[in-house]
Amino acid sequence: MAQITLYIDEATQARLRQAAAQQKVSQSQFVADLIRRATDNVWSPQALALFGSDPDFPLADELRSGLPPDPERDL
Repeated sequence: MAQITLYIDEATQARLRQAAAQQKVSQSQFVADLIRRATDNVWSPQALALFGSDPDFPLADELRSGLPPDPERDL
């Protein structure tokens, strides 16, 4: 397992210690979980629940109307 060194001020360290203790995990596990969540490419269930929840929100085609078409891309 890889190791990293973090340089944080005392106030941040205290907050980390308290947050990890509240979740009953080590500080290392708490930080690793934060990194995983920050780099995860999956929508949260809370975000997914919002899709379609506003009937007045315009569709993508409506939002793009009046804009020039996307330029051709060389692949």
